[in-house]
Amino acid sequence: MKIRIKKMREGAILPAYQSSGAAGFDFCAALAKPVVIKPGEMEVIPTGVAVEIPAGYELQVRPRSGLAFKFRVLPVNAIGTIDADYRGEILVGLANNGRENFVVEPGMRIAQGIVAKVTRVEWQEVRELSETVRGEGGFGSTGK
Repeated sequence: MKIRIKKMREGAILPAYQSSGAAGFDFCAALAKPVVIKPGEMEVIPTGVAVEIPAGYELQVRPRSGLAFKFRVLPVNAIGTIDADYRGEILVGLANNGRENFVVEPGMRIAQGIVAKVTRVEWQEVRELSETVRGEGGFGSTGK
């Protein structure tokens, strides 16, 4: 699949897969200078790119595992959706859940993206739902 992409800022880096088996491609920070994210705070980081996602698909913006595990830095909405009709610059709200300042450097890989098929549904309102063994049990009710 080919997806049209436009650089919105000078020096923007196109998203890229880091290995032949990678499921996601990395977005980089399109910054003129470093940005410090203090513990418990969030900053919006530009990627410098806008995309044209085909109808019937979405672009999911996900955390990079390295930033999440090593520094507890991840997108504020965990997985963000870029809709097929959005044409603006992709921005990533990064939250610092760690205990130390985190510095986002220009060109740093800040999030990853995956293009996924979207299934649109038609809601059918009913009085009752079918029964299952689990029923209404949630939040760990299956013992896992």
